[in-house]
Amino acid sequence: MTIQEQKDFITHYIATVWNLGDTSCLEQFLHPGYVDHSLPPGVPPDSTGLKQWIALTHGSFRPETIINEQVAEPGKCIIRVTMHMKHTGLWRGIAPTGLTVSIPGYRCFRLQDNLIIEHRALIDGNTLEKKLTAGKQ
Repeated sequence: MTIQEQKDFITHYIATVWNLGDTSCLEQFLHPGYVDHSLPPGVPPDSTGLKQWIALTHGSFRPETIINEQVAEPGKCIIRVTMHMKHTGLWRGIAPTGLTVSIPGYRCFRLQDNLIIEHRALIDGNTLEKKLTAGKQ
C-alpha cells in the first residue's frame, strides 16, 4: 500500500466500523493476528473484543469520529480525532442524557499485509463522563 492508500484505508475503517458500527466487515480491515491495546480490562484484545466494544459503544452513543489530522509512514498510521458522542443509552451507570459531547483523542494503527494488525488509542473517556454528569450533583 502507498502512504495515501494507507490513509484512505484507515479513513474508510473509521467511517464504516466506528461511525456506522458495522462490524460485519471486520475481516476486510483486520489482520488475523490483530491485537488491540486500547480495549478496557476484561475485553479480549482481539477482533472479538473489538466487536464487543463497538456494540457496547453504539448501545450507549451515536458516535461520529472526525479525523482532524493523519500522519503515516510505511506500515503505520496515526490519527488525531474529535469524537462527537450523542448519549443515547446507559454508559458507566449514567442514564441517557441526549447530550452530544465532543472529546479529543488519538488512534495509532500498525498495518501488515494491507490489514490492521495492531491498534492503540488515547480517548478521553473521563472528560466524556464529566461532561455527561455536569450539573447532576
